[in-house]
Amino acid sequence: MSGENHSEEPRTGSPGSQDPDAASSAGRPAASGNEDAATPARGTRRVDGDVPVTARPLSDAAFPEFDAARVPPRPPLPAAEPDPHTGPLSTADHSAIREQWRARRDEIESHVSQARDQLETHVSQARDHFDQANERIKQRTGRDLILAIVIGVAFGAALVASLLFIKWLFVPIALAAGLLGTYELSRALRAGGRRVDVVPQLIAATGVLLAGASGEFWISWVVLIVAVSFIAVWRMIAQMVVKDGRTYGDVLSDVMVGAFVQVYVPFLTSIAIMLLFRENGQWWVLSFVAIAVAADTCAYAAGLAFGKHPMAPRISPKKTWEGFGGAVLGSLVAGVLLATYLLHLQWWCGLVLGAVILLSATLGDLGESMLKRDLGIKDMSSWLPGHGGLLDRLDSILPSTIPALALSYLLAPWMVS
Repeated sequence: MSGENHSEEPRTGSPGSQDPDAASSAGRPAASGNEDAATPARGTRRVDGDVPVTARPLSDAAFPEFDAARVPPRPPLPAAEPDPHTGPLSTADHSAIREQWRARRDEIESHVSQARDQLETHVSQARDHFDQANERIKQRTGRDLILAIVIGVAFGAALVASLLFIKWLFVPIALAAGLLGTYELSRALRAGGRRVDVVPQLIAATGVLLAGASGEFWISWVVLIVAVSFIAVWRMIAQMVVKDGRTYGDVLSDVMVGAFVQVYVPFLTSIAIMLLFRENGQWWVLSFVAIAVAADTCAYAAGLAFGKHPMAPRISPKKTWEGFGGAVLGSLVAGVLLATYLLHLQWWCGLVLGAVILLSATLGDLGESMLKRDLGIKDMSSWLPGHGGLLDRLDSILPSTIPALALSYLLAPWMVS
């Protein structure tokens, strides 16, 4: 067969027959460049010329035919065992689970109830301790500390916000404070037996307060003189109409008291408005008010903690020298800080500012205490719980307006650029 191509016909015969040529060809290697077409691979197609011939699978002893009947049957799968966790529960199991949940729920509710009772006990004890401490402070100072703090913070926040953001908002605040203070003082003087006409006082006070917005000191003086004259004439005419037999000295005393109302509340408030419209005036207003408040607060705290030696027992028995020492420290520290960081002044200017405002605030506080003792009252009014009246909080601020305006002129050359 070497070197020759043989064209075979398809073989037929029994499955056990074998072609000797094919057998001999399978035992030797294929010739170079020529493929043995007589022994194709199993399952492949032999090409004879242009006609493809499909190879037939061999059937011999080495490759017997597949008999599906000889395949053993598939063994049966083992039966699945029931899962005790997924199977139906009996009535006893349901009852046990319900009892467990109820026991757990009762345990949780017990813990929550105990925690709530403990919290309520602690809160009640804290409230009792706080009320006792507040009552001791109230007995010692005559003030409700909590209400005083809340109201003071609210008013302070409104004042600071008006000065920091839109300084024009300070004008209606000052106008309202001046009119309310005028009303309070007039009512207190009337309760003390003085003849003070409330409505004319409010009319005159409005003119004096609005004059401060002009920024000219001479205008405020002129309007103040006109307001005092208006009050005096009104009081004398009213006395002539009444004809109740009051003496000349009593009528003159009423006129002087009416003039004092205009000077003490509307005019001093107008000075603060006038200071507001100076260059950097809002910072000066904020500074002198903050120093007066710091002096008052530090005096209150130091007197409450260490006060033993009365300062002026006939005028204000609850003011002590220890409290005054706290006011000195608070006002000087506040003055230095505000002068350095807010007003841009030398540090020693802060000491001067703090000392001067401390002096005016202390005199104003003692002066109003003397006035209330003369009238036989404890507070100017009761509109502000924990504080008394508005003038009870402005007693140290109003007298400080004049030195604050003066220092804004005197300390200006030492301003740090």
